[in-house]
Amino acid sequence: MVKLKRRCLLFNLHNGNIMNNISEISERVALNKIPFTSYDAGWVILCIGMAIGGGIIFLPVQIGLKGIWVFTLSVLIAYPALYMMQSLYLKTLSQSPECKDYSGVITFYLGKNWGFFLGVAYFIMLLKGMLTYSLAATFDSASYLQTFGISSDKLSDNWWYGLVVLALLVSIAAQGEKLLFKVSGPMVLVKLAVVVLLGLVMIPHWDMRNISNLPPFGELLVGTVLTLPFTLFSILFVQILSPMNVAFRKVEPDPQIATLRALRVSRIAYGILVCAVLFFAFSFTFSLSHEQATEAAQNNISAMAIVAKVIPGEVVRIMSVLLNIFAIVTAFFGIFLGFQEAMKGIVMNILSRFVDEKSINETGVSIGVSIFIVLLLWVWVLTHFPILLLQQIGAPVYGIVSCIIPCYLVFKVTQLRKYYSWRVLFISATGVLLCLSPFFKLFE
Repeated sequence: MVKLKRRCLLFNLHNGNIMNNISEISERVALNKIPFTSYDAGWVILCIGMAIGGGIIFLPVQIGLKGIWVFTLSVLIAYPALYMMQSLYLKTLSQSPECKDYSGVITFYLGKNWGFFLGVAYFIMLLKGMLTYSLAATFDSASYLQTFGISSDKLSDNWWYGLVVLALLVSIAAQGEKLLFKVSGPMVLVKLAVVVLLGLVMIPHWDMRNISNLPPFGELLVGTVLTLPFTLFSILFVQILSPMNVAFRKVEPDPQIATLRALRVSRIAYGILVCAVLFFAFSFTFSLSHEQATEAAQNNISAMAIVAKVIPGEVVRIMSVLLNIFAIVTAFFGIFLGFQEAMKGIVMNILSRFVDEKSINETGVSIGVSIFIVLLLWVWVLTHFPILLLQQIGAPVYGIVSCIIPCYLVFKVTQLRKYYSWRVLFISATGVLLCLSPFFKLFE
């Protein structure tokens, strides 16, 4: 009888709707608690790995430039909005009756033309991350090889070096999430530990004189909007939610339980990240002066490099290097899953307009997409584009794809209107602020 009730909760195939009521899920959990498996833990690790990347490395520099009051206000806006946004994002994905990527889900809701347009927007969001981490992986690895005497010259000056680094990273990431669990798992745990340890190491160097006075309201407002992308990116892992949703839908026959597992993973990762990153950020804020932050910004280096200069000892230097390398590599792996999925979704959308979708060789498409990614990123690395500028330019794309599109779906799609609340308006407003943040640079 219990099994029969569980089946009845899955689909109403005749009506074409999915019954995904959260209260029904809660009742079912009360009857039969869903276990937390090693597969769930693997996704928690990948989410954390995705979040602890370039955002956290450059966050202390931005805080040092704008002050603790600006950062605090940006946290009060960004972190709650991020929690609500990622939950809404997963719920909108879960309502599709088929196990599809983000582009496929949008196509199901709004048709192929909307699916293509919004799929491209999602692709651009992920592309920004891939471009950032491909630059960082290439130039930082070359810098470390030279610093530690492994190479006499900076290898990144050679045209072939970026191609080798990116081909290696993509060949590993393209194997799928199970291999990434094994490769990224130890790296993520190490860099999470390093984040906490660096925060602890900085405590003896706290200087309350580094806390700036409360700025005028106009300056506070402009600084908050400019800092919002850095604060959001410090714990953001929305790029990995779509492939995570697809993965859980494949291993879990009940789509409602798959959604619950994905939401649970997201919330656990979010809680861990908030605690670790806030401690790390405030510890650095109390330790680094405005002058040191200005120096870091002018030289296009992270707070890790400043710490290695200011605080003597090999331990801090080694921890900083580990955090930098592992943050870049694991974030690259995490975002690659979503990026490959988005590119594949766009290609499949185009091909399905000319040939029967069932006749398309998906394996061949995946291989072709991976090769294209390597070549695309390699050409990009050769441009030597500034990373910090890319971070600021990318904010509107995240605002549109992560905040505005899911909220638009709630208004537009009948099945999703049950998710409408004040949270949707708050998420939409945050998305608008992210879109406006580059323009606020003019008022700085």
